[in-house]
Formats: sequence, C-alpha cells, structure tokens
Amino acid sequence: MSDRPQKLSFIEKAGYSVGDAAANFVFHTMIIFQLSFYTDTFGIAAAAAGTLLLVGRLWDAFFDPMMGVMADRTNTRWGKFRPWVLWTAVPWGVVMVLAYTTPGFSTAGKLAYACVTNILLMTLYSANNTPYSAMTGVMTGDVNERTSLSSYRFVAAMIAQLIVGGFTLPLVAKFGQGDRQKGWQMTIGLWAIICVVLFVITFFTTRERIKPNPEQKSSPREDFGNLLKNKPWIAMFVLTLAHFIVLAMRGGTMFYYFEHYVDHNRLFDLLQTLGLTAAVEGSSSGGAWHFFLNTFGLIVDSSKQNVSSVGFSLFNMSSQFVTVIGVLFSTMLAIKFGKRAVAIVGFSLTTVFMASFIFLPRDAVGATFILEYLRALSYAPTIPLLWAMFADVVDFGEWTTGRRTTGVIYATIIFGLKAGLSLGGAIAGWLLSGYGYKANAVQTPEALQGIRMTISVYPTIFFLIVITCLFFYSISKEFNIRIQDELAERRKKYATQAAAPASS
Repeated sequence: MSDRPQKLSFIEKAGYSVGDAAANFVFHTMIIFQLSFYTDTFGIAAAAAGTLLLVGRLWDAFFDPMMGVMADRTNTRWGKFRPWVLWTAVPWGVVMVLAYTTPGFSTAGKLAYACVTNILLMTLYSANNTPYSAMTGVMTGDVNERTSLSSYRFVAAMIAQLIVGGFTLPLVAKFGQGDRQKGWQMTIGLWAIICVVLFVITFFTTRERIKPNPEQKSSPREDFGNLLKNKPWIAMFVLTLAHFIVLAMRGGTMFYYFEHYVDHNRLFDLLQTLGLTAAVEGSSSGGAWHFFLNTFGLIVDSSKQNVSSVGFSLFNMSSQFVTVIGVLFSTMLAIKFGKRAVAIVGFSLTTVFMASFIFLPRDAVGATFILEYLRALSYAPTIPLLWAMFADVVDFGEWTTGRRTTGVIYATIIFGLKAGLSLGGAIAGWLLSGYGYKANAVQTPEALQGIRMTISVYPTIFFLIVITCLFFYSISKEFNIRIQDELAERRKKYATQAAAPASS
C-alpha cells in the first residue's frame, strides 16, 4: 500500500542496532558475570548475592512501567523515545563503572554499596532501554521491515555479547595483573566508553514515524487497564518472564560450570590444539595472531591458571558467532512460516539441547561445545522475532481499542524481562547455596551436581512455559497482515483530518 510507512535505510537500521549493542555491554555482563563477580571478586556470599540481584532487578522491573508512562508522554522535536537514549548515555557510563568497583568497606558496607550502585545502574538501564525498545514500534509500521530491524538489532547485540563473553575475563586478568578488583574496574571502564559512543550514534541516525491518534487523550489508568484485554500481551508477558528466568539462571551459572566441573586437562588439550596456549610449537607459527590474542589475555599462560577463563571465553565467543548466523536467517524464516511458528520450533529444539547438558561427563569437552552450538543455532532465530512480536502486540492493542500505547506495552514487557532476570539470578544464587557452593574452593559432588542442574534441567522447566505461551499467542501471520492494513487506513484518515483545518 502506498500509505504504508517507508522502508528503512541501511544506515538507520545499523544506527538503531548499535544502541542494543551498547545495552548488551551491561546486560550480557549482568547475565553471565554479575553473580560470580559478587561472590568471587566483590566478596559476597552466594545466597546474599542472589538476594541482592533480586532486590535490584525487581526495583528496576517496577520502574519500567513508570518509564513507559513518562516516555509515552514525552514530546520533543526528536520524538517521544529517541531523546531518552541521549539523555541517559553519560550517566549510564559513570554508574556502570561504579557498579563494578569494589570499595574497601566492611561486609555490611559492601552490601549497601552493591545494592545502591546496582539499583542506580538498573534504573538508568530502564530509562534508556525501555524507550529504545519502544522505538521498534514507531520507526516503521511495515511488519517485514520491523522483523528486519529486529534482526539488525540482534546481530549487533550478538556481536556485543561475543565481545563481552569473549574478552571480559581475559581483560580483567590482563588489566588486573593478579588484582581482579582493579581488572574489573578497568575493563568495565572500557565498556562504558564504548556504550556512550554507541548511544550517541543511535540518537543521530534514527527517526520516529508512527504517531498515535492526535485526538487520543492521556490516561495512564486506561492504558494499563487495556493491557488485561490484550490477550497477546498477556501471553508475551508470561513468556518474557519465564524466558529471562532461564537466561539469568543458566547464563549466570555457566562460568561456574567451566570453573569447577569441566575437566581442565581436557580443556587445555582442546585449547592447545587450537593454538591458544603459551606452548605453541614453532614460535613463528601464527605469530601475529597469537600475539594479538595474548594481548587480550586469550592465550593460556604457562602456569595454566587461566585455562577455565580462556576456555569459557572461547565457548562464549564461538557460541555467539553461531547465534549471529542463526539470527541472519530469522527474517527469511518469519516471512515464509510466520514469527510464531518459527519461535515454537526454535524454543522446542533449544529446550531439548539445553536439557541434554545434564548427561555430559566432565571430560566431554568437545561434546560440550558441539551441544552448545546446536542450542545456539536453534535459539538464535527466536531472539529478533520476539521483539518484532512485541511491536505486533502494540498494533493489536491499537487495532482493538483505538489507543496506541507503545511505551506502556514495551515497558510492561520489559518489566516481565527484568522480573525474570531478578528471579533467575536469585534462583541461581539460592540453588548454588542450597547445593553447598563455596567461593574460591574445591566443590563437593553435591555442589557440582547443583551447577549441572542449574544450567540444564531447571531451565527447561521454564522454557516449557515459554512454548506453552506461544500456543496462546493469537497473532498469526495472516491476522497480522490484516491488522497492518486496517491500521494503515486509519492513519491515513488521521493525516487527512489533521490537514483539513490547515487547508480551510
């Protein structure tokens, strides 16, 4: 249709995508390292760290709906949502460093400091990421362009996750030179600088195009009340809650799996085969590349003390590379089969592969990597599709009620996301504590079993909830096209009515 919002340029899609790359320097660090940072570097017991994560992330989750209301009612010449990306950029960078700085306080003082800085960081994350996410729903109304935009976004996010997962621990070791507290502060400082630059790029390269009915009245009570009438929103809210419980629970425990369960001798053999050890036969072999990797701490040193961190970095980087490949196919698959169908198949296969980790013995290092690649490839197409589906939920709400509440819907979905992260991180900490995990110590068989269960069996329970929710999500491919066509006609009428007084 000629009145459909225009296609987005490569520059705009790429510019939008780097905003999520920036967010993932906090988000992915939080998912895979925050629990172990608090227990093994900051010096907090596992159960206390789990509770700390729960408190901080729950506050953040409850702030999201407020942020959605504020964003929906923000009116500037740059739009409603885009300005927040710029306004929060520098404060984000400053607080990010503070959150990973270890002060010389007592245990109680450290707990208070960690709680305050974590809450501040999560608040800024909401003030930035809630409006940023809502931009997907206002940059274009074309369903295929939204899927493409989400694909760009999550390719950038996966690249950032590859960098975070692959380089964080080696850089901590490199910068710290035995002082992990210093190493963490400097590494996060580097990530913070990158974040600020990327947010500025996002602001200057994007535009908002979809606007609500100009006659729509402001009513937060009505906005939130309409959510309960929006069945696709209910399905996506519960799905998001369960989904991010899994990401926090499994992601926060994988490093423990490599540190304490995986056979380090077999892992060293694999790394040596790949040329990632100090003992490289023929010192000239791959010299420049070897030097580059060693500069970033991605080479096992002669003492072999960093085998687990290098192995875990390789695991993360290669897994994210596979994920990027899978994400690239998401738009094509969604156009052919529909977003919901692709998501159901993707999550179902992911659940099977994730559960299979429980059967891996300690010395099955190669199988560990292969199983992870199968899990990542199955999971990858679901990542951008879910966020494109959130935009479809916004359109469904406008189609049924006549009110467009982009900020509120995204904010409440992100509330589910943050609540899931809160519960997932807390559950991981509580499970580790319950199984007897002790920081910086040799783990008992019971503790090792707890680590294995937390990355495999327990997360599958929540992914079964995710799959169930998708069957209750009613926006099929054909229904979505119908909604888009009818909304395009309505917007054409809004534009005609708005232009009428000016022409009279």
